[in-house]
Amino acid sequence: MINTPEEIAKNYIAVGKRKAAMSPGRVFVLAVLAGMFIALAGSGASAASCTIGGSAGKLVGACVFPAGLTLVLLAGSELFTGNCLLIIPVLQKEITPRAMMKNWVIVYSGNFAGSILVAWMVVSAHQTAMFDGQMAVGMIQTALAKVSMPFTDAFLKGILCNILVCLAVWVSFAAKDAAGKVIALFYPVMLFVVCGFEHSIANMFYCPAGLFAMAAPEYERLMTAVDVSDLTWAGFFVKNLLPVTLGNIVGGAVFVGAVYWFVYLKDKE
Repeated sequence: MINTPEEIAKNYIAVGKRKAAMSPGRVFVLAVLAGMFIALAGSGASAASCTIGGSAGKLVGACVFPAGLTLVLLAGSELFTGNCLLIIPVLQKEITPRAMMKNWVIVYSGNFAGSILVAWMVVSAHQTAMFDGQMAVGMIQTALAKVSMPFTDAFLKGILCNILVCLAVWVSFAAKDAAGKVIALFYPVMLFVVCGFEHSIANMFYCPAGLFAMAAPEYERLMTAVDVSDLTWAGFFVKNLLPVTLGNIVGGAVFVGAVYWFVYLKDKE
């Protein structure tokens, strides 16, 4: 037996109220953990894709990346993109918009701290030297591609990404055991990665990791033929993180949260 979509919607009201009532300190610590979990999944996906390379490597990496959301949901932590579903208890008038925004700001900040910490440790520990430095090259090229895309592309890919991420969270709530949750969330997360959609918290790992790797002297010889002038911290924040975050909010809060609230909770006791 599984929870029906209507039961999921009703159950999420209680989930959202617990999130809104949690102390800021606890929320921040749990958000740091979630950022670390997503970053570790990104690191693992990057390493896995290097074992094959090319399109097949991307598929292998996409199959590894769902480990991040698995840890977020089963180990217990707070992820900004998933918390876009807090729009449901807001629309149901069970929590205030201010409480939702407070949660978002704290969780987003904690996710950033956890993600960038792992990015720094990965590069500082020379994990990126794997495969004769090709992992570093891949990270730099990934970060460069993310900061080079047009604003509209990043925004729309952010919408599409968080539709899938919030659906992954949603369908995981249908399951009543750990195995069912992992199976349910796997395919939506794999789908967004293999499609190349944009996840703000994952990018908090990928772009800083590329920037850190680019700054390491031992990787200079590997990137001599690549123009990395567009890969800057300012470019990361303005050209990628901003539009992707806005897109993630629209994708999760509007296309998933608000839609399911309208279908299953609006005007119902």
